[in-house]
Amino acid sequence: MTKVAGGLPPPKSLGGIPASNLYCVPRGICAGDTASSLVGAGHGLPLLGSRHAFAAVEFVVRESKGVTKYAASVTAFNPWRQILNASQQARIASLLEAVAKPRPHFAGLSIDKPAIMGIVNVTPDSFSDGGDHATTERAVQHGESLAGAGAVILDVGGESTRPGAQLVDAETEQRRVVPVVRALAEKGFVISVDTRNASTMSAALAAGAKIVNDVTALTRDTDALKVVVKHKAAVILMHMQGEPQTMQSAPSYDWVVGDVFDYLSERVDACLEAGMELDSICVDPGIGFGKSDIHNGDIINALSMFHGLGCALMLGASRKSFIGRLTDTENPKARVSGSIAAALAGAAQGVSILRVHDVSETHQALNVWQYQA
Repeated sequence: MTKVAGGLPPPKSLGGIPASNLYCVPRGICAGDTASSLVGAGHGLPLLGSRHAFAAVEFVVRESKGVTKYAASVTAFNPWRQILNASQQARIASLLEAVAKPRPHFAGLSIDKPAIMGIVNVTPDSFSDGGDHATTERAVQHGESLAGAGAVILDVGGESTRPGAQLVDAETEQRRVVPVVRALAEKGFVISVDTRNASTMSAALAAGAKIVNDVTALTRDTDALKVVVKHKAAVILMHMQGEPQTMQSAPSYDWVVGDVFDYLSERVDACLEAGMELDSICVDPGIGFGKSDIHNGDIINALSMFHGLGCALMLGASRKSFIGRLTDTENPKARVSGSIAAALAGAAQGVSILRVHDVSETHQALNVWQYQA
C-alpha cells in the first residue's frame, strides 16, 4: 500500500525505522541558469553537479505495512533531516551526495548531457526490428547509419529478450554478434554488447567491444562479473523480474521503485567489491522487463531517485509495448513519438544514456530540449 502524506513526519515517529528504509526522490528539477540560481540562493540542491538542481524532495519511508511518501521543499527538508537519528542522517546524506556528484564520464565517454545508444539487433525475432539487420553486412551498415545520426554508443545484440522470447545458445549468439562488433569497432565506434552469456561477453570484448549490457545485471552467468573485470570493461546493470519467457505473466512488487533501487544497489556493490570503479558502472531500471504499465510509469516518474546509486543511469523505453498500449499503436515502428516523449522525460530527470531505435529523431528532440534547458 502506498500512502501520500502532507509535510514531513515528526522525527521521533521514524525512530524505529531502519535507515535503509528511507529514500529520497529529487523533485522540482530544473537546469541551466535557473539551477545555478536555485542552489546559490539556498533554495535547491545540486543534481549531477552543475547540470541540474532540484527544489523539492519526495521523502519515502518503507515499512512492513507499505510505503508513505512525504513532500517538502529543500528549504524545509534540510533543517528537518538534521534532527533525525545518526544512522538516518547518514543515509540521507549519502543519497544526496550521490545525487549531487557529477557524472562526467562513463566508459570514457562524456555523459554531462544525455548520450544516445543506438540499437543494432542482429536477430530474427526482436520485437521491433527482428530480421531487419540479421546479416553482418546489414547490421554494420545500420550501425554506421545510427552513428552518423547521433549515436555515441552502438549496442549490438544477438538474442532477443522481448517478452516470450526463446533462448539462443551462446554459439549462435556469438556467430551473429562478434563479426558485427569487430567490424564496427575497427571503424572506431564505441560498442556495447547486449548479452547475458559470459562466453559471448568475452568474445565480443576481445573483438573490440568496450561495454557489456546485461539484462540480468551479471547474475545469470556465474562467470560474467569475472569476465567484465578481467577485460576492464564497463557494464550496464539492468533489473529484470523473472525470465523473458514468463516475465510479463504476473509481475508483482511491494514498491516497484524501491525494490528495483535496492536490487540495483546490491549489484553495484557487487561490482565495486570485485574491483570495478563507479565510472565504469551504469544502471538501467529495466522498463518492460517484468513490469506492468503502472510499474513502468512509476519508475519513469521517479527516475531521479536512481541517481542515489552514484553512477550513470540509462533509460531504455524505445518502442516498447507499454507505449503501444497507452497510444493504441500496435506496430512498434509507429511508436516513435511516444518513445521520444519517454526519452525527454528521462532527460529532464538527468538520465545519462538513452537506448533507442530511432536515433535521428531522438537526437533532434534532444537538441531542441537542450537548447531550452
